[in-house]
Amino acid sequence: MKAALLASHGGNEVLSIGSLPDPVPGPGEVLVKLSAAALNRLDLFVRNGMPGVPVAFPHVPGADGCGTIEALGDGVRDVAVGDRVVLQPGLSCGTCEFCRDGERSLCVGYGILGEHRSGTLAERIVVPRANVWKAPAHLTDEEAAAFPLAAMTAWRMLVTRAALRPGESVLIHGIGGGVSAYALQIARLAGASLVIATSGDERKLERAKALGADVVLDYRSTDVGKKVRELTGKRGVDVVVDSVGAATWRASLTAAAKKGRIVTCGATSGPNPEEEIRIIFWKQLSILGSTMGTDSEFAALLRAVEGRRIVPVVDAAFLLEDVRAAYERLESGAGFGKVVVRIAP
Repeated sequence: MKAALLASHGGNEVLSIGSLPDPVPGPGEVLVKLSAAALNRLDLFVRNGMPGVPVAFPHVPGADGCGTIEALGDGVRDVAVGDRVVLQPGLSCGTCEFCRDGERSLCVGYGILGEHRSGTLAERIVVPRANVWKAPAHLTDEEAAAFPLAAMTAWRMLVTRAALRPGESVLIHGIGGGVSAYALQIARLAGASLVIATSGDERKLERAKALGADVVLDYRSTDVGKKVRELTGKRGVDVVVDSVGAATWRASLTAAAKKGRIVTCGATSGPNPEEEIRIIFWKQLSILGSTMGTDSEFAALLRAVEGRRIVPVVDAAFLLEDVRAAYERLESGAGFGKVVVRIAP
């Protein structure tokens, strides 16, 4: 089969199109013929190399995918060859205390497609049956590939970890990335009374307003923390969604209301922000970490997508042969939404 391959860690020069043997499903596994995949910031981190995450080369990146079931391993009975599916990218053991409690993303052996094992930038992939879900019928293959990882991450952040309630206010940093674009939609779906989005790109701010943001702030010309307090009568917002890290952390602390919640799933600008512990204890803030999601959260997300209450946001689509250009688009930060790779025309 044809696949995008990483030969080593580095820049785009380590990425090429090559050939690998077709995978064969084992017991409890499903072989999926992929039609589309989507990139995440994770794919840049895997390409560049992450401390403590060993990769066996050649490595197939990619966490998100949509395709059709081509073969079933022994013991798989509740799906059929030909079913159109999307992949839930999280991999878990199914037996540890967290898995038994339904918290797959806390599994002691947790992994992600494209990071800890071969991913979706290939013509075929073998995954556990638990990772295969029926694709929403109204979506194109590209749209179906564009929501699982980012939207599931945003869902857990806002619905589960931050427990956003109707009437509360939300600040979302760095609108335009996959997680932030879905966080905006989920905040609206949850009944937020005020959603503020930030970006350094006027085009992204306009897109954010069209997607439902009440207020947009250009962080290049605005002190975001100070402006949020001004907009809320010095109160601050109930929930801050921060996946940016070092560049936004102090603004998050300033913008949060007393007893506010700051929920984070990443640190694209750096993992070691300037801290101010006194703000945390004085305001009695909750700092909440969040990673990926559970099966029940993914099922709830799917229902929202199927009901057209959450709409996949596709920035641009590339052929598999042009995967380097897809990576360049993602790395540029110029896009709004997900960069998609077409595996089959």
